[in-house]
Amino acid sequence: MTRVLVALDSFKGSLDSAGAGAAVRAGVLAADPAADVRVVQVADGGEGTIAAVQAGRGGTRVPVDTTDALGRPRRADLLRLDDGTCVLEAAATLGLPLVGPVDATVPPRASSWGLGLQLRRAVEAGAPRVLVGLGGTATTDGGTGLLAALGVRLSPPAGPGRNPLWDLESVDAATLPDLSGVELVALTDVTNPLLGPTGAAAVFGPQKGATPVQVAHLDERLAGWAAALRAATGREVDDPGAGAAGGLGAAVLALGGRIEPGFAAVARESGLDAALAGGVDLVITGEGGLDAQTAHGKAPAGVARRGRAAGAVVVALAGRVDHPLGPTGDLFDAVLPIHARPMPLAEALDPDVTAAGLRRTATQVVRLYRAAAGRR
Repeated sequence: MTRVLVALDSFKGSLDSAGAGAAVRAGVLAADPAADVRVVQVADGGEGTIAAVQAGRGGTRVPVDTTDALGRPRRADLLRLDDGTCVLEAAATLGLPLVGPVDATVPPRASSWGLGLQLRRAVEAGAPRVLVGLGGTATTDGGTGLLAALGVRLSPPAGPGRNPLWDLESVDAATLPDLSGVELVALTDVTNPLLGPTGAAAVFGPQKGATPVQVAHLDERLAGWAAALRAATGREVDDPGAGAAGGLGAAVLALGGRIEPGFAAVARESGLDAALAGGVDLVITGEGGLDAQTAHGKAPAGVARRGRAAGAVVVALAGRVDHPLGPTGDLFDAVLPIHARPMPLAEALDPDVTAAGLRRTATQVVRLYRAAAGRR
C-alpha cells in the first residue's frame, strides 16, 4: 500500500489549501484506489493560517466586528483552540486583495487598526497565548494602528482609515499595554528588518501602491517610530522579521512578543509533522507558482525539506513553473506544471480548471511512482 501525504499551499485566486488538497487526493486515488492518502493543510503564517490550524487542532471560530486596512467595516474570524490559544490572521483582516486596486492613495490611509481590535478581543477573553499570522497585508504603518487600537495614545490621535505613521508626532509611552501575561507570537517566514533597503517600506511598500517618494517617507517615519518604541520599552524592535506585514513584526516585539518561522509553527499545529512521523512514501506539495524564490521560506519548500528528511519521494505541482529553479529545484524529486497547454490567466485561475489539472497531474505522478517502485 502506497502511503501518500498531500500538503499543498493555496493556489491564490483559484483554490485554497483544502481545495487543492482534495483535488490531488482524487487524482492519487484514481491511480491507486488502495493508497493511504492523508491531506494536511499548510500555510506560512499568511493567508490560510487559521484554516490550516483549525484543520489540525479543531477549535471554534469567533467572528469579530472590525475594519479592513482602509477602515471599512469588516467581520473577520479569530480561532480559539481548546487550550484557550487564539489564532489571528492579518491577511483575513488587512489583506491586500480586500483593498482592491492599489495606488498612491493607499499608503497614507492603510492602517493595522482592525487587527488591533481582534488582538484586544483575544486578550480580553483571557487567551494565555496568541498566534498572529503576518503576511499579505495592505499596510505599511509599523503597527501604529494596532497599538492605537489597544489603547496607545498617539499624536495626532489615531483611528481606522488613516495610517497613523504618516504624520506621527509623538507616542504616550505610559499608555503601552502590559501583555506580560500573554504569550504573543508573530508567525512569518519573512526575515526582513523594519528599516533600510531590505526593510518594510523599501521591499513591500511598492507592492502596496507606494511611490519612490512615499517609500522614502515611510522608511524615515519607521525609523522614528522604532526609536520611540525602544525608548518606551527598552526592547529592540528591528530584529529579523520586524518588517513583516508592513512592520507589524516590530509592534509585536514592542509588546514583548516574539517572532517565529511561520511555516514551522503551522506545521506543528496543523498535524504535518505528526503525519510525516507516522511514515510516508510519497509527498505531493505545491502552490500557484514555483520559482527560484520558493526555496526561501515558502510553504512547499518547508514541506519538501520535511518530506526528504522522512525518506519520502517529494513532488511539487504548480500552475506556473519558472525556470531556472536554482535552489528550489534541488528540494524536489520533480517539479511539474499542472496545465497541459498555455492558456489565458483568467482560464488558468478558474477553480475547475485548476482542480482538473491537479487531479490529472497527481494521477500521472502516482502511476510513475508505482511503476518505478515495481507496484504496477
